[in-house]
Amino acid sequence: MAEALSYRPTLDREGAEPEPADPADPAASRRADPRWQIAERVAAAVLRRWPAEVRAIGVHGSLAHGDDRETSDVDLVVVTYRPGTGPAPDSRRIDGVMVDLGVIGADEYLSHARTLSTSWPLIADQYLTTAALHDDSGWHAELRDTHLGRLAEATGREFATLARSSWCASAALLERSVRLGEWYDTDGALLALVEARRAAAVTEGLLDRTYFRSSIDGVRRAGLAGADRATVRDRLAAQATELDRRGRAVDGTVEDLLG
Repeated sequence: MAEALSYRPTLDREGAEPEPADPADPAASRRADPRWQIAERVAAAVLRRWPAEVRAIGVHGSLAHGDDRETSDVDLVVVTYRPGTGPAPDSRRIDGVMVDLGVIGADEYLSHARTLSTSWPLIADQYLTTAALHDDSGWHAELRDTHLGRLAEATGREFATLARSSWCASAALLERSVRLGEWYDTDGALLALVEARRAAAVTEGLLDRTYFRSSIDGVRRAGLAGADRATVRDRLAAQATELDRRGRAVDGTVEDLLG
């Protein structure tokens, strides 16, 4: 599994202006980041309006990893003590920066962190790498430890079973791309091929227990960026062979399907 780094800066709830960045001080550099400043403003507003409902606020994605750029968006997650409280999830462009505000109850978020699904390679990073804007109780560390504990319990057969499901999705999408191409639906064929690449990359991540920063990152790291149908088909054939070796063959009978 790829290593994830986590930052835990604190929020200035008084709304003080950020100090000049010090290149030798990563926290100071973050405070000078305009996307981080927007995240702090949103977090401060949430805490003012729902002070008794919010358990933690954090960002994930490129801002949490510290490698955001001018075109990066801000992915905020507000964790509430009770479900259905706090702000409503929403998205806006603020000062030219796209901001996505997610809201989830603490128990539900921990439940998600304990669940493995075919989307694991694309969502694990949000459990493992969060930069805290507000976290008085160490909740983000609890989220991370909960997910790591679940991974420690997971068997190779469990991951292989998930990989087989993702493989089937990719194979179906690839065939759909072929059919749409035969019907001269060029746009539809391309979109299906893009989704087939994504599913094949997810299959790769499940087989290797590797998670990605995003679907784009996954396709690129799997070596499938820009791959044509023949290349995706070859990758699926190799994955099918590996799944068969692990006792999770993609081909089977009705009895196999029903367990």
